[in-house]
Amino acid sequence: MKKLWLLGSACALALAASAFAQSGDPLSGTWKGDWGPSASDRNQVTVELKWDGKALTGTVNPGPNAVAIQKATYDTKTKAVRFEADAKGRRGDVHYIVEGTLEAKTMTGSWSHDERRGDFKITKE
Repeated sequence: MKKLWLLGSACALALAASAFAQSGDPLSGTWKGDWGPSASDRNQVTVELKWDGKALTGTVNPGPNAVAIQKATYDTKTKAVRFEADAKGRRGDVHYIVEGTLEAKTMTGSWSHDERRGDFKITKE
């Protein structure tokens, strides 16, 4: 009986540690949503993020036209996320700056490139 109790306690501890580790990483995973300069001009976006506790890395629109994020930061106190990305546009290179705030499984904020500005909202899957 004592061995069964110890085994059950060990399993419960392992599950609790796993849940804690996952809750400690609010960013890693796939995020989907949209961005645009107005309510009528929206663009679908998928963002894959990886947070290792210090560095934030990731990709915008993974696949053949994937764009790596650069200069990415995450402030664990304010839950502020910021990154830049360079993409190929129809008229040449486009430099994006994205700044947002994390709340639960939703990130909202602003994006800009060239003279265009807008907002975004993405949700973690």
